[in-house]
Amino acid sequence: MSACVVLVVGMVAAVNLAVPMLAASALRPSASALVWIVDTYVIFFACLVIPGGAAGDRFGRKGVLLAGLLLFAVGALMSAAAPNVPLLLVGRAITGVGAAAVLPNTLAVLLHAVPAERKGVTIATWASMTGIGGVVGNVGGGAVLTGGSWRWLFIAAVPVALVLAALVGRVAPVSSRHGHCIDLLGAVLLVAASVALLIGIVQGPEQGWGSAVVVTGFVSAAVLFTVWILVELKVDHPLLDPRLFRIAGLRSACVGMTAIFFGMFALFYVNASFLQYGKGFGVLLTGLGILPLTVPIILGARHVGRLVQRIGLDATITLAFAFVGGGLLGLSTSDAQTPYIVYATWLVVTGVGVTLALPTLSGAISGSLPHAQAGVGAGLQSTTREFGSALGVAVIGTVLTGRFVAALPADIRADHDPHTVAQALATTTPDRAHDIVTAFVSGADAGLRAIGVAVLVLGALVLLQSRISSK
Repeated sequence: MSACVVLVVGMVAAVNLAVPMLAASALRPSASALVWIVDTYVIFFACLVIPGGAAGDRFGRKGVLLAGLLLFAVGALMSAAAPNVPLLLVGRAITGVGAAAVLPNTLAVLLHAVPAERKGVTIATWASMTGIGGVVGNVGGGAVLTGGSWRWLFIAAVPVALVLAALVGRVAPVSSRHGHCIDLLGAVLLVAASVALLIGIVQGPEQGWGSAVVVTGFVSAAVLFTVWILVELKVDHPLLDPRLFRIAGLRSACVGMTAIFFGMFALFYVNASFLQYGKGFGVLLTGLGILPLTVPIILGARHVGRLVQRIGLDATITLAFAFVGGGLLGLSTSDAQTPYIVYATWLVVTGVGVTLALPTLSGAISGSLPHAQAGVGAGLQSTTREFGSALGVAVIGTVLTGRFVAALPADIRADHDPHTVAQALATTTPDRAHDIVTAFVSGADAGLRAIGVAVLVLGALVLLQSRISSK
């Protein structure tokens, strides 16, 4: 079950390493298409993880888990063989649906399989796999991509998923089922609303913020989210009951979790390209380059509970957002000449904030709900994490593209109107490479500054809401 979690979470991180390869590939994706290649998987994962758990409850957790692994393999194979961007996006969507079926049911299978006295340790181990998945995704993805093609990343995922499916079929126990209805309409509306929101954010730099596509995206998102809320209020077994967010502590913790993953995965998206373009790292070294972020998580996570008891929940949340936001702002001062040790130091600072935030906010979400709704809390945590990840990639990709285009020399911009580094390099002479990389670094720094400020502002809102709820 732990290996299944590492696979589906690791894929979220690993694909960021392939962005420079994809940009230079024969597919010739636009800047917005690169963001969609990353985000399509994440948004289907985020929006369907709760119905994935509900499907396991109704049809059998082992069966749905097996179906998810097989869907993951099919989607990865389709992505690897895709001759164009649209088919690649279809493959990424199928893989995301598979991941949404896998993640919640791994925990459900574990809790059914272990005795009551081991459930606490089991849940902690399962939760730690989501962090380890990010590390494995970066390091393993970097190793696989040294083969020289982005397609190898998806090819490598296929046998892993199939082997895990065989192991699940052999060792996982069959659990009981219940007859609760699955809120299919709610799931469809949530996916549609989320995709519409991302269309508005991602297409802005290329289509224009006043274009019909972008305006329609934002308006459709507002309408669809409203309809989704109305539907959820009326059905007997909602995908996610909006009334839960009347609980101030739950509301603030969910915003906090979304904000932390918003910052962390925005960093993952930019880090992979910055280290390859700006620092000249190879893809394997780039995968290893993010590891300083994980050092505090590995060494410090077990001590966070004692810190909360000593200084209190609000103080811990304040420190968490200060470190994450401050670390991102520190990273935004980096350029091609910045020594990696300085860059790594800011990664450690960011990692300290993530270490403080994750167990604290997870505990706040779980503690805001009665024990009977523990499954809802677990689903909320997965949804907010993945939704924050998708938004972070979309926002930083949008800011980066806009700043990159503006920072390009006027002649390059006028002659070819490139929106990615690969497009700019392909249409200019080698002696202009420095100007193009400088423009990219400027865009990356602008993106990290925007994300850092957003994390600090959201952290202030979370703290304010937490104080209000405690009175």
